[in-house]
Amino acid sequence: MSDDTRDSDKEAGVEVNDMKGAESEQMSSPYSGEQHCGLVAIVGRPNVGKSTLMNHLLGQKVSITSRKPQTTRHRIHGILTEGDYQVVFADTPGIHRDGGRALNSYMNQAAVSSLSGVDIVCFMVDGLKWTEADEYVLSLLPKDETPVLLLINKVDTLEDKTQLLPHIERLNAMRRFDAVVPLAALREDGFDALQKELRAHLPKGKFWFDEDQITDRSLRFMVAEIIREKVVRQMGQEVPHQVAVEIEMWQDSERLTDISASILVERAGQKSMVIGDKGERIKKIGTQAREDIERLIDRKVMLNLWVKVKTGWSDNDRALRSLGYGDL
Repeated sequence: MSDDTRDSDKEAGVEVNDMKGAESEQMSSPYSGEQHCGLVAIVGRPNVGKSTLMNHLLGQKVSITSRKPQTTRHRIHGILTEGDYQVVFADTPGIHRDGGRALNSYMNQAAVSSLSGVDIVCFMVDGLKWTEADEYVLSLLPKDETPVLLLINKVDTLEDKTQLLPHIERLNAMRRFDAVVPLAALREDGFDALQKELRAHLPKGKFWFDEDQITDRSLRFMVAEIIREKVVRQMGQEVPHQVAVEIEMWQDSERLTDISASILVERAGQKSMVIGDKGERIKKIGTQAREDIERLIDRKVMLNLWVKVKTGWSDNDRALRSLGYGDL
């Protein structure tokens, strides 16, 4: 190859790089003139803040939250549309090694399967913490060209923020990430940087959903999840995660929506705990759930809750399928 050819290639390379820079700058704007759309999986071990992140990005609660790990059971899609960009988030149950009950196996399957066929993976960790569970999730991340963003959550709680950069360097040594974004999901800090990275890696393509759609889940599903959230938050450590909610009746009238739902537990002792002394606890659950449901559907709601014992439902494949766990 002649020197003239090499010089020409260098000049062409400069021009190409400049064009890439211009394209990157254009993509950082929410209005690029060409639609981009893709599926983004948010993965991590239990209780690192995945659902909180998605809810705050969307500006609306789509996935329920609590301080108890493994609150999220289903893979829930949240849809964020801004300008010419539509991000379809898949909030997933926390990935863990122990399958245990059939319910846990379903949850793990939902989380791990979400890593296939996505356009971007957001791997979320909790501040400077690094556990065997994080290591396990790291080992499952795509080995192909799928962009993987490392999200370090809860950086606002770090006492010594000088430890953040060495921590990032250690994690980057384990795997080279396409971007590292420190953030605080509850305070919505770092969201601009995250959205810029998402837009930069989102493929071109037409929107999958209407621009005003927030989730692909039904209202019945959302209502059942709201009720379950209130149960989990009210019960603390008294009742384990073997609690499910089944919508039994939904009737719209001119004045209000009448909903009846069953809260399923596995033992009679758990039933009395959910009901509480003289029914006080179930009243609180019902009041809190009704207020959230009214905000969700924007109309008055009459909510009737029943607590039923369904022994062994969380370890029974047929029972799980009847409760909507067949399509994780």
